[in-house]
Amino acid sequence: MKIRFINREKELEFLEDIYHQKGTKVIILYGRKRVGKTEIIKAFSKNKDSLYFLADKRGTELNAQRFARETAHHFQDIPPDVHNFDDVFTYIAKRRKDLVIAIDEFSYLVERDESIPSVFQLVVDEILKGNILLILCGSSISMMEKGTLSYKSPLYGRRTGQWLVEPLKFKDVLKFFSKYSFSQVIEAFSVVGNIPAYIIKFDDSIPIFQNIQEKILKKGTFLYEEVEFLLRGELRDPSRYSSVLEAVGSGATRLTEIAHKSHIPAKDLSKYLKTLQSLHLIEKIRPVTEKKGKKTLYKISDQFFHFWFRFIHQSMSYLESGNTDYILKIIKPNFNTFVGLSFERICREALHELNNQEGLPFSFSRIGPWWGHYRDKNGRKEVEIDCIALNEKTKDILFVECKWKENINTKKILNDLQEKSRHVNWFDTSRKEHFVIFGKSFSNRSAECSCFDLRDLEELFRK
Repeated sequence: MKIRFINREKELEFLEDIYHQKGTKVIILYGRKRVGKTEIIKAFSKNKDSLYFLADKRGTELNAQRFARETAHHFQDIPPDVHNFDDVFTYIAKRRKDLVIAIDEFSYLVERDESIPSVFQLVVDEILKGNILLILCGSSISMMEKGTLSYKSPLYGRRTGQWLVEPLKFKDVLKFFSKYSFSQVIEAFSVVGNIPAYIIKFDDSIPIFQNIQEKILKKGTFLYEEVEFLLRGELRDPSRYSSVLEAVGSGATRLTEIAHKSHIPAKDLSKYLKTLQSLHLIEKIRPVTEKKGKKTLYKISDQFFHFWFRFIHQSMSYLESGNTDYILKIIKPNFNTFVGLSFERICREALHELNNQEGLPFSFSRIGPWWGHYRDKNGRKEVEIDCIALNEKTKDILFVECKWKENINTKKILNDLQEKSRHVNWFDTSRKEHFVIFGKSFSNRSAECSCFDLRDLEELFRK
């Protein structure tokens, strides 16, 4: 049976520590949709006297009345007449002094009613007494930060603690796929990414493409509906945002390229990109050697959304008619190249692991991709390096190449990487240079660089 609750020990320990403190406690638990916040709350609340309420977007009064009904059911009582949440908490305070209360999708309440943070300030300050733990949970990160964590929020200073629930790491994704080889797990990761709700839909007893056909392309399945469902639930005009995501998914990374492919004027595009960033679907990146500047690229940060908008979204008419074979014919010849892009993300995580284990020649403080250009007699030439890690204090710099290929000729790749490194303007001659190459396997290795194949990576991630 597939493991369904992996690597949330720190979150549970955090909640347990605060739970055992005396008095009224307020926890802000937030993170993007499907990341596993609700499962964390359920696991923590097990065997505790607890109330769980999932808010919706119908406004304060209707939510307060539904919360009152569910609370009364918990107490085996008659529902009270309420109009706001302070009424419900007054009712609770008269019946329990030791209780866990979790309000899920609290951001929906804040979105519809700007007075909600003030109401909950009153609840915390004046109504709740005893050993009450109140968990305010939300998926809209910007709304949660504005409504509960910002200095201007009425709830600022009332919280006992806060926790941003992040997607799983690749080393955790490995634990979901015990029947797959390490290479197959990388392929599965390139499709479903690191969001628990997506990972558990894949079956590691069947091949990757069969999983894609049965778990993603089959109408009526969770992953078939997920992208449209999430966008419709979070956005007023999902079609415009889909156009942006499709443009980025197809390879457009610069603002002008995205504007051209999405047919949205560049002057209007920023607001769409910012909203997608707030949903953690798009990320804005700069060359790792630059902290500021206009040199930016945009990439889809959610791996499953990247897969969907790279291969599926533009062919929805075939999908709706059940012609999944047509979609697979698009995916299969391009799949290896696509996996190579996610392999770069895995290699960056591997570098973090090596950094933590002191397995590198220096400890880096910054890491990320790099791109730039130079001019020669033939004109402007673009240069990209998969990853650079650096330490500004020691002037150490690590150049990294990631190749999703077998039997790599290390000497050739190293020569190319060394040539590209010449165009990175960072401390110039005073810096100390190091080189790393990641790949499936190597036909030869060089003493001038560190090489990591799939066996090395598997050993690193399974430690």
